[in-house]
Amino acid sequence: MFKQRMVAGKLKSMVEHFSVVVLSGARQVGKSTLLKHIFPDYSMVVFDPSIDVGNARQDPDLFLDNHPSPLILDEIQYAPELVSCIKRRVDIDRQPGRYILTGSQQWSVMKTLAESLAGRAVFLDLEGFSWAEISEDVDAGFWLKHWLSSPERALTRLRARSSSRSVYEQLWRGGLPAADTLPLEFLPDFFSGYFRTYIERDARLLMDIGDWQQFGRFVQLVAALTSQEVNNSKLGREIGVTPQTARRWLGVLKATFQWFEVSPYSGNSLKRIAGKAKGYISDTGLVCFLQRISSPEALAGHPLAGALFESAVMAEIRKLMAAEAVPPILHHWRSHGGAEVDILLERDSIFYPVEVKLSTTPSKHDTRGITAFRKTYPHLQVAPGLVITPGNSAADDALLWKISDRDYALSWRAV
Repeated sequence: MFKQRMVAGKLKSMVEHFSVVVLSGARQVGKSTLLKHIFPDYSMVVFDPSIDVGNARQDPDLFLDNHPSPLILDEIQYAPELVSCIKRRVDIDRQPGRYILTGSQQWSVMKTLAESLAGRAVFLDLEGFSWAEISEDVDAGFWLKHWLSSPERALTRLRARSSSRSVYEQLWRGGLPAADTLPLEFLPDFFSGYFRTYIERDARLLMDIGDWQQFGRFVQLVAALTSQEVNNSKLGREIGVTPQTARRWLGVLKATFQWFEVSPYSGNSLKRIAGKAKGYISDTGLVCFLQRISSPEALAGHPLAGALFESAVMAEIRKLMAAEAVPPILHHWRSHGGAEVDILLERDSIFYPVEVKLSTTPSKHDTRGITAFRKTYPHLQVAPGLVITPGNSAADDALLWKISDRDYALSWRAV
């Protein structure tokens, strides 16, 4: 069953105004399904790493002659020879909506696309389902838009998503469309196949890794460190490889959209601020599988539960940002003294601090990092802070409630 995606409107608008649109994202996030649904009149060709579909690699010009636009070219990284031919054709005819390309890798071909089609193409990333998309209440997913426009007005626009899942079940499932409707008992089998395909197909195409079992252990280690600052030396020591190898392997994970990093905010106090990025596995369901967390109930008492909730919220905000015409800049903040803000959004010179707490009773105590940020940068314009929590207000079951003079708690059911 098709579920509406929040980026659909932005994608349609791009196709109406640009000759080439590139939709990128990890395998099985729903790229092909989305394109088939909103562009049913387009022909689609799906490329394969081992088969030269339609002789596209051997004779790209003849291939495009036999497949006139409008055309969807799925997994374009497997037919890189087409890129220069598309460029020549678009230079002759700039009609909007000629080609829609998809890719599940950021390196090589995607880099070539960005360079060769500069000024001719636009790029959009698609991730797994957001919480609003899962509950089929896409409008509820635009809480971030309202908050960035006016935190005060956002108070009156929030509403709960219709979902019967607990936060632990949602974290255990993750956001991949194929995992959304599976019975719980089959999810380990799904993620086992997903991970095996990733190792044997996607990662192998990007880099020659001598010991694939060791690389698999590396991914398991990285999954256990989601929501932490990236330390390549520590990663290398733990798995028995050099920091340079650990950095390259993290690059493979980023290139295949399995891992993302959030840079630190430094402002003008460079000596006081830690300069390390925080890293996140993109899908919490995959983390649960790799860490052998057997059920949502087991996750509830697991040491990684808090880190997984933060990972999910960070990924959720990234998904909402993708639908924005002008998305904010995403940071985290931490001082050498230990004060930190999990998520820091910056747009129009306004900073929006967000803390993530796996607690049903957040309090003013949980806003210490936000208060420290305001004191460190008194010259900045800082919006009211948010503490995102699994619970609702105990007083009136509200989705958003005040927990300090300047900060609010926000239920995950409104996120």
